[in-house]
Amino acid sequence: MTITKEQSDRGASLLPGEERRRSQRVIIRVPVNLVATIRDQKISVSAHTVAVNIHGAMLLCPRPLDAETQVEIQNERTRQRATGRVTRAPRESSEGYLIPVEFSTPTPSFWQITFPPANWKPSDS
Repeated sequence: MTITKEQSDRGASLLPGEERRRSQRVIIRVPVNLVATIRDQKISVSAHTVAVNIHGAMLLCPRPLDAETQVEIQNERTRQRATGRVTRAPRESSEGYLIPVEFSTPTPSFWQITFPPANWKPSDS
């Protein structure tokens, strides 16, 4: 694959992974409850967000959930629910497991916040 100078210049100013993002992430802690069925048993797990966007969130959870696990996410602040899936294997951290979750469909109002526009970048000052 050949990278043009324009792509190279643009890539140098982006954070890793930012060029693949479909929507802006917002760092915010929101309590959530996850419901999943594992080995024919329904489980409920309390967790909280690390970062959110209209497509899902990065969650900090006390237990791991396998990639492709279907989940129902409940925003504990609003009681709103959405369905989704774990997109890849969790990463263990000192505080628990970082679990990326993607909504079944984009849900801009789920987090009850206003997201920055897609072309927003933090100022250099």
